[in-house]
This record gives sequence, C-alpha cells and structure tokens, in this order.
Amino acid sequence: MRASLKIAGALALVLLLAACVAGSEESHRAVAGGWVSQLFLGFWHGMISPFMLIVEVVNTIRPHTLPWTVRMFETAGTGVPYDVGFYFGLLSGPGAAWGASRRR
Repeated sequence: MRASLKIAGALALVLLLAACVAGSEESHRAVAGGWVSQLFLGFWHGMISPFMLIVEVVNTIRPHTLPWTVRMFETAGTGVPYDVGFYFGLLSGPGAAWGASRRR
C-alpha cells in the first residue's frame, strides 16, 4: 500500500512538472502576459531546471527515447523579469532544499 502511494505521488509530480515546461505552448502564452507572468514563469522554470537537465541529457544521448522535447530555458522569455525569476528559482529549487536537509 505504501509503495503504491509513493509511485502515485511520483507520477503526479512528473505530470505537474511537465505541465508548463520551457518550450511548451502554455509557456509561450504565459511569457506574452507581461512582466509578472514572466517573473513567475522564470521562477518555475528555475525550480524545475535540475529535472529538465536530466531530460535534456537523456534526449541528447538517446534521441526519441522520451515522447516529448523540452528546453532548459524558455527562448521566448527574453526579458529581465524572466531571467531574475529563473535565477531565484534555481537558487531556491530542489537543489537548495536538498542541500539544506543535508546540513542538519
């Protein structure tokens, strides 16, 4: 029971992460929404960037293994708010949480 709950949670996390990845149609629409949406979209892409790095490496080493292509960074997000959000998300993402838990 506990193992199936973990698998279901991991699957839900993967689907959540894939909802608005860089390069998707939803991401392009959000970038066009103004500086606030660019800031939050950059923050989100910064937070999921460690996962997207793994997906990029898999797609580079074994093309067409995964059914989708993603980018690490949104090419339409060219403004300063997107960049600031991306770097803040990168600093406060899963890597920072993992590092904080290792220090305890």
